[in-house]
Amino acid sequence: MIYNKINLRENETDGFMPTLTTYIIDDPMEMDRKRGAVLICPGGGYQRCSLRESEPIALKFNSAGYHAFVLNYCTAPSKYPEGLKDTSNAMQLIRENAENWNIDKEKIAVCGFSAGGHLAASLCTFFDDEILGVNDKSNKPNALILSYPVITSGEFAHRGSFENLLGENADEKMLEKMSLEKQVRSDIPPVFLWHTYTDKSVPVENSLMYALKLKEYNIPLEMHIFPSGGHGLSLATKEVAKDENGIYPNVAVWIDLAVTWLNNLFNQD
Repeated sequence: MIYNKINLRENETDGFMPTLTTYIIDDPMEMDRKRGAVLICPGGGYQRCSLRESEPIALKFNSAGYHAFVLNYCTAPSKYPEGLKDTSNAMQLIRENAENWNIDKEKIAVCGFSAGGHLAASLCTFFDDEILGVNDKSNKPNALILSYPVITSGEFAHRGSFENLLGENADEKMLEKMSLEKQVRSDIPPVFLWHTYTDKSVPVENSLMYALKLKEYNIPLEMHIFPSGGHGLSLATKEVAKDENGIYPNVAVWIDLAVTWLNNLFNQD
């Protein structure tokens, strides 16, 4: 494995340097094989980046044959669009190095958890926003994997995420823009989406509202709603659980389902 931490900016922002950590499969027996890759955006309410949704996820995708990258993006006190800029820069960096890293640059997914899901979905929605300054779609993912994502700024919002992202006194125009179920467009890539029915922090309505809009725009979607489980489950296994309340064997299958979905989408064995 090629493990490296890359700074994404020349200078810190609000005292923080965003980084991209590489988990690149280095197999001397398959030097010419181009693999798919997954860019991982951990959750943390736009206040931090969760370690439980970082390396453990990358290693799971590695074990399934995918190169993986973990993004440690700008969070509070930085505001929008700093985190989105980091995600856009990370996707471009992966594509720019696709040849050296044996990546098929047409098979790069972004995977986000909670607020990181909002960030991942934002990239798939705003990749061509003038604020990012990218005109060639080199920052656009080929697939989107969402785990209990923050989506809406409306009735079922996770208020803390939007306060951290936009500030406590955000205007209605920006809140509307960041309510991603209202920003779905026809060129969003295929989506894999999962949530738990009993999530009290980020209500399942976030995913349901997003799924209905994806259907309206005929975006390919695989969706799983698990009957029980709290927020921030990551892999829902003993290894990553905060305590026994975070272990859900029936939910832990999500990563295998996501890999199967990605294999089929990318035609990767």
